[in-house]
Amino acid sequence: MHRVTASMALVVVAVGTVFTAIGTSQTAPSAPNAYKIEERRLGYFRDQVLPSVISKDGCHMAYVATKDHKFLVVVDGKREPKYDLIGKGSLVFSPDGKHPAGDVPGGRLAYSAKTGNKWLVVVDGQPGPKYDSIEKGSPKFSPEGGRVAYVAQKGAKYVVVVDGKPGPEYQHIAAGSPVFSPDGKRVAYEAKKGARYLMVVDGKPGPEYHHIGMGSPVFSPDSKRVGYSARKGEKYVMVVDGRAGPEYDGIRPGGPIFSPDSKRVAYAGEKNTRWVVLVGDQAGPGYETTDDPVFSPDSKRVAYAAKKHEKWLVVVDGHAGPKYDAIGKGSPVFSSDGKRVAYSARKANKWLVVVDGQAGPQYDHIGKGHPIFSPNGKRVAYVANKNNKWVVVVEGLPGPQFQRIGKPVFSPDGKHMAYAGRRGTTWHVVVDGKPGPEYDLILQGSLIFSPDSKRVAYAARKGKKYLVVVDGRQGPDYNLVGTGSPIFSPDGKRAAYVAKKDNNWLVVVDGRAGPEYNGIGRASPIFSPDGKHVTYRAKSGANWVVVLDGQVGPAYDRIFSIRPVCHANGVLEYLAVRYRVLYRTKHVPVPK
Repeated sequence: MHRVTASMALVVVAVGTVFTAIGTSQTAPSAPNAYKIEERRLGYFRDQVLPSVISKDGCHMAYVATKDHKFLVVVDGKREPKYDLIGKGSLVFSPDGKHPAGDVPGGRLAYSAKTGNKWLVVVDGQPGPKYDSIEKGSPKFSPEGGRVAYVAQKGAKYVVVVDGKPGPEYQHIAAGSPVFSPDGKRVAYEAKKGARYLMVVDGKPGPEYHHIGMGSPVFSPDSKRVGYSARKGEKYVMVVDGRAGPEYDGIRPGGPIFSPDSKRVAYAGEKNTRWVVLVGDQAGPGYETTDDPVFSPDSKRVAYAAKKHEKWLVVVDGHAGPKYDAIGKGSPVFSSDGKRVAYSARKANKWLVVVDGQAGPQYDHIGKGHPIFSPNGKRVAYVANKNNKWVVVVEGLPGPQFQRIGKPVFSPDGKHMAYAGRRGTTWHVVVDGKPGPEYDLILQGSLIFSPDSKRVAYAARKGKKYLVVVDGRQGPDYNLVGTGSPIFSPDGKRAAYVAKKDNNWLVVVDGRAGPEYNGIGRASPIFSPDGKHVTYRAKSGANWVVVLDGQVGPAYDRIFSIRPVCHANGVLEYLAVRYRVLYRTKHVPVPK
């Protein structure tokens, strides 16, 4: 057996990289000139029975192992008590990976376990009360990780346990229960009592109904309101904040739709074969059918598609638009500022886009998922086809024609647009209406703008070789370009991508190729939040290493963190195994 020390420190000199922008030479952001490698021995890495679970922050790991014919959970190398069985799929970290008491290894962790013929839930290492079973999907943490809940069976009854406190007993608890509010302070679930169903909100049972609608309950974005649909006899009602609305012959499943500011609520109901949309207490006109209403991002407006006399129309703020033979799927859509609204529609065998009530030119087809608004809400675009030629229409102006067009991409500030188009056998990237060089292929999903909207990059194939184009400048040829490449740093000043050269892989940062490896880890490379550092996982022979700013860290048999964590203080952290020992490794910058 190999002997492993408890800790180790290694100083690595980091070399600054040079970044060249279009037409401008710049020095790369200065980086610490040295890193101290800190390895913390967490414990022996045992054989896994079930796949390991990594906390959201990537700093903690848990898995199920066996010993003496029993099952146990190992958290960051430390063994928890043994049980007869650990619930399959029950092992879950809190969303933030933290513990309310401070720096507890593994953060908050919960799972179900069997001891004898009873089941219990273990939270933060502490076993809870025993029950006859723990339901599938339990336990679950609240969004902020401060609370935990689960559904348990006690004899012929079921209870919801929240923060260790069991609620009332019921004949049945609905699948997917309980539901936490976005802020985690409230909890609700559907329960069956005798032959009736009810909604329990914050431990208080609501009125009984014959049925509770699918997709219920629904909390408002600010967590202060909750709603659900229910059947009362042969009629349906929407219950919001404990108050039942008017009765209908049918209500669309999914619960009420809250506006982004949580102040307004809308839903569709059917009465006497006519469907109406209610916004607040106001019911709109009756239609043969309607789609679900959509609120604008500023919550001031609402729109939906409706069918009347075999024709379709869009209702915006209570005003019905012109009739068409069909309304495009996913329509209508609002701009980010809520001031504009658009949708696609079919008239006879032609399609068009209506923006702010004005119908655009007719085409044979409108692209799926279109129209789209720019992030700033000032521009609208869509892909259209006429006579087998595809164009991108921006603010009513069609661009150059192509035989095929990829998905258009707006820059974050909304001022620029880019997309890939094919003519014959060649592809071009069009930026702000201007086609770029010819290539045999533009890799799908590779076209991106930098976060500051000043730069654009994509991956392409020319002949049998692949390359990356950044700001119109073509990089060197490679055998392949990795999936998810290229990427920009958060500040937009740097670019990186993964490429294959012959049988090896490498990472190119700011135009400079790094050392070659047998493989580059998934989700690599990544930039630090300030964009000054770049890191990735790489396979060297049988070992894995983390490379930070071009400097290679210690070798391991396995590195668990798919994305090493870049902390705000410049420390890089990840979990790794060497000789069956689990380590938490940190690259700590050394001040100059």
